[in-house]
Amino acid sequence: MKKIVLPLLILFLAACGNKEDLSVKTEQLGGANLRSTFKVWGNCETCKDAIENSLAIDGIAEANWNMDSKLISVSYDSTKVSLDQIEKNIAAVGYDNVQYKGDDKAYENLPQCCKYERK
Repeated sequence: MKKIVLPLLILFLAACGNKEDLSVKTEQLGGANLRSTFKVWGNCETCKDAIENSLAIDGIAEANWNMDSKLISVSYDSTKVSLDQIEKNIAAVGYDNVQYKGDDKAYENLPQCCKYERK
């Protein structure tokens, strides 16, 4: 029995370790100020500029997308902008994120270097 259970357990643990973290992490910065971190697909510096520029709106203090980890960290005033609106703004310019698929037309108009593999 041990010869069957142990290999299955090892396979299960290995599979769990390979899962991509698609959760949104939000921390309180003080008052209504929050910082949320979540996955946004993209490839390059052009993507970084487009993703961050989509968040140049009232209520967002800082947005930083990491090209290697594909994680964006956004500091914002939750009385002025919601996490949902932040995710929608990113999707509107063609980039898939945890909550929303990027707008298809916007994705098609991205430069070739920005065409990431869509899920």
